[in-house]
Amino acid sequence: MPRLPNKTFRFLIIASSFALTATAVRGATAEPAKSCFVFKDAQGKSQSAEIVTKYQPKKIVNPIARVDSSIDPKLCRAATIAQERAHAHSRSRCWQYVKEALLASGVIGSYPKTAYAKEAGQELVSSYGFKKLAVHDPFKAPVGAVLVYGASRAAGHVELRTKDGFVSDFRSKIPSPRPLIGVYAKS
Repeated sequence: MPRLPNKTFRFLIIASSFALTATAVRGATAEPAKSCFVFKDAQGKSQSAEIVTKYQPKKIVNPIARVDSSIDPKLCRAATIAQERAHAHSRSRCWQYVKEALLASGVIGSYPKTAYAKEAGQELVSSYGFKKLAVHDPFKAPVGAVLVYGASRAAGHVELRTKDGFVSDFRSKIPSPRPLIGVYAKS
């Protein structure tokens, strides 16, 4: 290999170092560094979570339920009790679990007598002072409201509205697909 003059050699080294630096800077700005939030969990272990910096275009499809101050606060407690006792999957005992939650929270004073879930609304209105609300969308029902669904040849379904879903003998993020008979609450 022929020897280059000293000045040319220096010029080539300086030019290549500038080119490498420019490439490194361009590569660093092309992919931003991911920020992490570091915290300690309940066991004292250090954990981290990525910080989201971009807008997420997904809309909230099922909004969080509101707490209505005009209905009995014991209904919110009934929804909490039902949620604590609920299973992951149905046991086909929705009306039984809702009855027990309403009784345990003190919303009603005695155990309802009807056997079918689709009859729950009539009994709650006639015997326990509930009123049918002017709500036709299960997602717009207030927390603690009793939702009663009908069925042509079956027992129907009944559930309580929770802050982020619905509960009876099981928890669900979506309401029952059966036709809604009514939404009931007590003042």
